[in-house]
Amino acid sequence: MIEISRAAYVRMVAHALDGYPLEACGLLAGPPALDGGAGDRAPRFYPCSNVAESARVYTIDPHDHLRAERDADDRGWEINGVVHSHTHSEPYPSPTDVESAPDPSWHYVIIGLKREAPEVRSYRIVDGAIREEQLVII
Repeated sequence: MIEISRAAYVRMVAHALDGYPLEACGLLAGPPALDGGAGDRAPRFYPCSNVAESARVYTIDPHDHLRAERDADDRGWEINGVVHSHTHSEPYPSPTDVESAPDPSWHYVIIGLKREAPEVRSYRIVDGAIREEQLVII
């Protein structure tokens, strides 16, 4: 399960809608888990530029990633997830998403824009296995 603050949730959905028809992307951050893994709370969303400028794939701008890492570190937090939109497909990880999943402890949030209203889902991706998880807005 991941708990995302209402402010972060609104900001990430707005970022996805603003980026349409291209895929939008960003990073989530929150306090580290007590066991040393990535945490399950994300009070902060960092919108990032998609340097791929594509409607089918995303690449987070390295400068945006660095800025997010530094801000999270200054708060004593860590990056614990990535968000991106799917403009023409279901909010489910594509083979490209699975292949490029950088950290098995991260949360992978996908915002589907295929239908009239955005659909937001979260997943864990570990060794190529995809498992949907509950997303709670706090």
